[in-house]
Order: sequence, then structure tokens, then C-alpha cells
Amino acid sequence: MLAETKAFSGFAVSDLTEARAFYEGTLGLRVSEEHDLLTLHLAGGRDTLVYPKPDHVPATYTILNFEVDDVEVAVDELERRGVRFERYEGFDQDDKGIARGPDGPTIAWFTDPAGNILAVLET
Repeated sequence: MLAETKAFSGFAVSDLTEARAFYEGTLGLRVSEEHDLLTLHLAGGRDTLVYPKPDHVPATYTILNFEVDDVEVAVDELERRGVRFERYEGFDQDDKGIARGPDGPTIAWFTDPAGNILAVLET
């Protein structure tokens, strides 16, 4: 029934203005705003909706993954822009927060201002 319908993802934030500043200014994404909704225009035509939710509680899982050619370069650039990378128990992460392992991708996690978990991972 839904196989031919257009679908998109979305997630909540506590403050749309703060989210726009982060996604557009810090991460450098193309964004648009209409009817108090923010749209992230991601590569590959994968628009993602960001909506305000006053009682927002951040997800406990990664909501958005960015594929990059070199995680270390991406981490360095994001750190220059003020992004702090997370450390998680059970993952072998280096001083920059990058996890490299035989059982998973080379990946580093960070959060947006609302506490949602994002990641850069090497393709």
C-alpha cells in the first residue's frame, strides 16, 4: 500500500531557533523553515523534518548518521566549530572519541543542542 509513497524522517528538538543555528551554522547544512518546522536538506534528496516539542526528551540512540570519507578529518573540523564528541562505555574510543573496531564502522558520536545523538561514520 505505501510502497510508492514519498516518506521522510523527522525528530524533535526543544528549541527550533537553537536547532537551526546548530544544523545550519555549525554543521553547515542547507535548511529551510516553514510553519514553525525546520527541514534539513541532506545530500541525496533525503530531507528530514525537525519540529519543536516543549517537553522534548532526547533519544537514547543515534537519530542521524553522516557518512564521511575520513572520520578523523570530520571530527577535527567539527571540533574547530565547537562540537564535543561523546564517549560511551563499552566502546573502544581514542582520545578524539573515534571508535575503530573489527565489528563495526569507524564512527564518532556527538549531540545537537537538544541532546539528540548524531554521528559521523567512515564509508
